[in-house]
Order: sequence, then C-alpha cells, then structure tokens
Amino acid sequence: MLVRVLIFFHPARGGGTRAVLHRDDRVTLEMRSYDRKWRVPHDLSHAVAERELGLSGGIFGCIAGGALFSSVRVLDGRTRHDAAARSRRLIACHERDIAIAELLSGIVHDTVEHHRPSAFAAARAGWASVREDPFPYGEMDLQRATSTLTRLADAFAHLPPGTGLRFEWPRRLTAVAVPTTRPRSRPGPRPAR
Repeated sequence: MLVRVLIFFHPARGGGTRAVLHRDDRVTLEMRSYDRKWRVPHDLSHAVAERELGLSGGIFGCIAGGALFSSVRVLDGRTRHDAAARSRRLIACHERDIAIAELLSGIVHDTVEHHRPSAFAAARAGWASVREDPFPYGEMDLQRATSTLTRLADAFAHLPPGTGLRFEWPRRLTAVAVPTTRPRSRPGPRPAR
C-alpha cells in the first residue's frame, strides 16, 4: 500500500530536531535527531533531498512503507501485526538506496549549511564512489534540492514557538519490500497414464 505522510519538523528542547510523522494508515511516529551543531536540521535535509531527487528507498520512503529505524517510535495508532518483520525486510531490501540517500542528503545539507554555490560536482563524485551506473541527476535537480532546503531551513529557523514546519511526503515515494516467499508455481498438465 502506498502511503502519504505528513511530517512536522519541530525544534527539540536542548537542541536538535523532532519530526512527527502522520501516515495515512493512522499511525503517528516520532523521529528524534541529534543534529544540535547544525543550523540546517539533518532530517529535514534527508526529507528534502529524498523527495526532490525521487528516492523512494531512502529513510523517509522506508518509513512511509513501514520501516521503524532505531530513532523512530510509535506515538499513536496500531502498526501492522507483522510490523517488526516488515521493517527488517524493508531496510534490508533498500540498504543500498539508504546509503545513496545518506550520501546525497549529506551533500545537499553541506551545500546549504556552508553556503556553497552548487552540490552537483560533489554529488556526481560521491555517486561515482559507490555506484557504477551513470549519475542520474542534472545540475537543475541538485539546484532544486538545495533551493528547497535553503527555503525550508530558513522557515524552520523562524518558526513561532510551539509550531512545526509542515512537509508532505508523496505516496509515489513509498518504499515497498520484495516478498520473502516465492509465488507458488502453477502445476503443469498431468502426464497421461
């Protein structure tokens, strides 16, 4: 099932960020981040880079699909009966995608945090260090991600007390797990006797 997630990023007491995720399946999650030393929230960087670059198998796509990372806890609602197994399966299926999401969101974060002119060269070089296939993004894709993050990081820095920054995660970017069982094969015709 593809799930839409509405995320609210809140400043956490003592620094860092707290994200509250409201999934379509009526489950509300909380994700804690320990990014106290940065102006731009790390998890916001993930959400922006993954959404803008279409990474369904990253952190937020996996959470939308049912993954529960160690920094995530259920605040409200009932998870599926097989939530723990599904979470493990999703994370295992998307381990490589999660690594790419970490790489690209880190580059987008660094570009915005340090006011660098472009993320493209660093992203292309980072991609080449972990993947053999051609880099699938253009300069404009990375510019869109960094522009969006710059705008949202500024909005986050100026939130009125007690409010959160609203961020929508689209259904189309929900990660799906590969089934662990093989489909049953159809029996062939019975041999004649």
